[in-house]
Amino acid sequence: MMNAKVFQSDAPLDERRVIIRRHDGHVEMVELPWGLRRLDGGPRAANVVRSEGRTFPTHHRCLVPASEFRHRSGARNFCFSFKNGDWFYFAGIWRQASHGWPEAYAVLTIEANVDIAPYHDRQMAVLTRDRRMDWLDGVVPEDEILRPLPAGTFRVKPLSNASFQSRLAV
Repeated sequence: MMNAKVFQSDAPLDERRVIIRRHDGHVEMVELPWGLRRLDGGPRAANVVRSEGRTFPTHHRCLVPASEFRHRSGARNFCFSFKNGDWFYFAGIWRQASHGWPEAYAVLTIEANVDIAPYHDRQMAVLTRDRRMDWLDGVVPEDEILRPLPAGTFRVKPLSNASFQSRLAV
């Protein structure tokens, strides 16, 4: 069984993670920093990209494996994982290096599902393992795959500040 790294929603933008993508016709795993240069030329990098109303070319799609993600809501920290204990993927996009910016990735966001909505109105787009290639290969329309998972999918656990800072694999 594979263990996927815990995803920290407040990780530094240049934190490197393994992503999975199609490149030159092959599926590959590469380690890239988190955070894309903004297309509008803004000074801050974009670590998440709102998915609604957009299309994403298949040659720039990626998957970010994770076993859980952690998020701060107000002064409290929470851990979100699948109730069934399985690991999952975030739907993402990547870009080649350009103009002094490294090759990098960002995670797509969607409306929060019922389990996450009490803590935040948006969430990163989570894909189950059986849907991963649907995203990567573009065989399913974006609006059918980039949507909240059913209620009861996530286990929500409050964390202490020390637990929130841990970046160990589950």
